[in-house]
Amino acid sequence: MAQATLKRPAPPAVKETRLFINNQWVEPAAGKTFDTYNPATGEVIAKVAAAGASDVDKAVKAARHALESGPWSKMDAADRGKLMFKLADLIEKNAKDLAALESLNSGKTITDSVGDMEGVCNTIRYYAGWADKIEGKTVPVRGSFLSYTLRQPVGVVGQIIPWNFPLLMLAWKWGPALACGNTIVMKPAEQTPLTALRVAELAMEAGFPAGVVNIVNGMGETTGAALVTHPGVDKIAFTGHVDTAKIIQKAAADTLKRTTFELGGKSPNVVFADANLDDAVAGSFHAIYFHGGQCCTAGSRLFVEKKIHQEFVERLAEKSKERKIGDPMDPKTEQGPQVSQEQMDKILGYVELGQKEGATLLSGGHRHGKKGFFVEPTVFDNVKDDMAIAKDEIFGPVVSVLPFTSVDEVVERANNTSYGLAAAVWTKNIDKAHQFAKQVKAGTVWVNCYHVVDTTTPFGGFKMSGQGRENGEAALEHYTETKTVTVKLG
Repeated sequence: MAQATLKRPAPPAVKETRLFINNQWVEPAAGKTFDTYNPATGEVIAKVAAAGASDVDKAVKAARHALESGPWSKMDAADRGKLMFKLADLIEKNAKDLAALESLNSGKTITDSVGDMEGVCNTIRYYAGWADKIEGKTVPVRGSFLSYTLRQPVGVVGQIIPWNFPLLMLAWKWGPALACGNTIVMKPAEQTPLTALRVAELAMEAGFPAGVVNIVNGMGETTGAALVTHPGVDKIAFTGHVDTAKIIQKAAADTLKRTTFELGGKSPNVVFADANLDDAVAGSFHAIYFHGGQCCTAGSRLFVEKKIHQEFVERLAEKSKERKIGDPMDPKTEQGPQVSQEQMDKILGYVELGQKEGATLLSGGHRHGKKGFFVEPTVFDNVKDDMAIAKDEIFGPVVSVLPFTSVDEVVERANNTSYGLAAAVWTKNIDKAHQFAKQVKAGTVWVNCYHVVDTTTPFGGFKMSGQGRENGEAALEHYTETKTVTVKLG
């Protein structure tokens, strides 16, 4: 849906704030709740049920029963796909309401939320198509034997998703897991639980059997910890901060759970002097300011060749000053709030630190308004590679501009990070583009574009940006176990 056709949505209804376990809405055993906020105003939207260890146990047992004894365990793969197609249709039917609820709870602009709903539907449908195409092989072994392989579900999957793309990350997790026949216990981010609960309701409406999908809201240190350490969970899929992934990996070791991680980044965005300057400025602007910089692939390290450095940063800074910040429900708004007070304070702390370290603040750097958690688009020039703003993932609308002189130099500096999620290069020289793409250590490399992510292509990171891949056929590998069957003939 084009921005010009969008209208301000009606205030979305919050239908459910309880836990979703075994196709039932249940109160938490301990009766605990937590507040969820509207980041555009700082006001409480609702109190949400907080799952404790006993609630997680109940959800895991429901998922285990569905996996091994319920209708899901006997369902033909093609019929699993039909349910997934039906779910996608229901999400599409309710897309406007879901987008409004997403914007209310996360601060994402309504334009971006509507765009996310299209991605959610595409992802569920893509994996629905895979459900009856996950095949084994016949292997020509020595001797009078028939050997073949089966690909079977890993089992009960614990999934923990972030707050920046609540429903899109749900789809990235649900899609391959359900297509492969797994059952799910999901913990949404405590900041943004509302849309996951609504889609769970749609899954029940679509006809998913009890226990196939379960939603347990709560904090990472309680609900998340209970899910990670539960012996009945076979795999943990996590998207979030690298520090949390380290905790999860250590905790999961006791039960040798399979783990996949999609983590953060400090992505290098490289602009050569021979690039189309108009495209590069617009693309670099989008690279960092999309969703207020709250994107794991954000182009937060902007390397600009010295020949064009001055002109480029001036144009970028001027463009940042023109960005319309405000109410995310207004279709004219280009940037909404950061997700929380904590996130806003963290970003402003890095702005202050950048200035103390000697970087030049060209634009932005302040809180926008007095209500809500808004931060101005910020441009730092004269940044050094060893400054905190050039090393740490800020996860906000803050870009560090770093000049360079040669391909070899910029590749070395681009790789001088513990992260390796994404990178981009802007140039008209295709040889130079391929050289950079080959040498940079990143799971995704964009050439003369940025933030182009499709369900069909693998997504994940090198180094501390993660383990495993989401999207595409590659994601299916993480949700199946391979079994070898050998039969003696004659």
